[in-house]
Amino acid sequence: MIATVLAQLGDWTAPHIDWHALAPELILVVGINLVLFIDLNLGEARKWAMATLSGFVLLIAFIPVVTLAVSDETSRSLFDGRYVVDGYALILKAIFLLAAYVVVLMSQNELEEGGYYQGEFYVLLLCSVLGMVMMTSSRDLVSIFVALELLSIPAYMMAAWRKRDVKSNEAGVKYYVLGVFASAVLLYGMSFLYGTTGTTKLTEIGAAIAAGDMIGLQVVAIVFVIAGLAFKVSAVPFHSWAPDTYEGAPTPVTAFLSVGSKAAGFVALMSLLFLAFPSASDVYQPLLWVLAVLTMTVGNVVALRQTNIVRMLAYSSVSQGGFILMPLAVMGTGDAGESAMRSVIIYLLIYAFMNLGAFAVVIAVARKTRSGEITSFGGLFGYAPGMTVLITVFMASLAGIPPLGGWIAKFNVFKTVIDAGSGWAYALAIVGAVNTVIAAAYYMRVLRVVWMAPAPDGDVTPLATPPPIMAALGITAAGTLVLGVLPGLVLRFGDLQDLTGALGR
Repeated sequence: MIATVLAQLGDWTAPHIDWHALAPELILVVGINLVLFIDLNLGEARKWAMATLSGFVLLIAFIPVVTLAVSDETSRSLFDGRYVVDGYALILKAIFLLAAYVVVLMSQNELEEGGYYQGEFYVLLLCSVLGMVMMTSSRDLVSIFVALELLSIPAYMMAAWRKRDVKSNEAGVKYYVLGVFASAVLLYGMSFLYGTTGTTKLTEIGAAIAAGDMIGLQVVAIVFVIAGLAFKVSAVPFHSWAPDTYEGAPTPVTAFLSVGSKAAGFVALMSLLFLAFPSASDVYQPLLWVLAVLTMTVGNVVALRQTNIVRMLAYSSVSQGGFILMPLAVMGTGDAGESAMRSVIIYLLIYAFMNLGAFAVVIAVARKTRSGEITSFGGLFGYAPGMTVLITVFMASLAGIPPLGGWIAKFNVFKTVIDAGSGWAYALAIVGAVNTVIAAAYYMRVLRVVWMAPAPDGDVTPLATPPPIMAALGITAAGTLVLGVLPGLVLRFGDLQDLTGALGR
């Protein structure tokens, strides 16, 4: 009897499990348990090793992403097509793993010097990254929701990591309460989709919606799903958590949330729009158009009034989300679908480099000034000219100034919108252009302070930057410069495969 059962299990598992395709996720799972086990058996004096170990786990997980990308099998489908590893997924997995590695470099010294629980922090970070990596391959409502919660729940705890800091506690509570509410709205919409289509597989949902006239419950479901994901990407009016959470959380966590959590939300949104809602453009396009306009405008206008650089970058992150929403708002027009997906992926990649770099500079300078006020960056050119050049690179890139990476990201977004060719698309492009000018104002204000203003306390002692932060700055600066000067490198990502085909359309 036992032999028969084992034989049946072997027959079931052998044809369906592609271990190579699941290698990044499996490495992260093993790494999480390894970090947890070693942390439990390591003395306090050696807790610094947790950062090194976590970095190695992320780098090792990156290896199968590369081997899968260069393999002859371009697309691997698992679990009846509900989990797919293809060019689209691999590019996004690489973005998440690289961004997480930079965050580990940024976190190391702050955690060591602050006396935080280092092992637990890196376990939560790796768990959140695992959720992001799973999100890229999820093609089913259940796996999307599980991945979203797996990346969000650790982030709630990391936001409140400074237990004795009132602002950090406030950040964690606001993020948690509003996050749970958004998850409930998202799940409510997903339940309507399942109830009206009888399936949780995205391609089957798309086929069911396209097969007949859309009913009211399906319209409500689409609106609820987009609203739930709009919270994750901090789109206005679902952005209220972002400024307080970003300001109160430890700065490396803020950097992680502004890049990783936002990108994962966009990945889920793209998968749903392209696979589940391709025939519902009349429902989601007006909604995304309004979200894009509100997110860009409100984020930029409020950022103009900020005096704290972390809070300014928080509203900058909100406005950048509006630019990423622009191509999704026109993707159902004509043949804009593939171009929209490519421009979003390119934007997410470049945004990861330039935004993480900006936060790395903030961390480095705050070690000396002990302040997040923009005025505290005065005199930076006098005592840290190299850091001044780096913050100039990152701020100018965020503003979209050539030849830095931000310009090619914005160029692709505007090209996609204009190529859509409709009146609404042209109006969206005009709003985006105006907001680009508004955004440049607050980025340039920071540069005016660092280049021209005197040091507020007259202290011009040279800035001492730890090696891990220098490494993070080197990676992000190289990415921002190379992808701007050689845009063909990033544009080629869109040609690795037919990305629209990779999603199964």
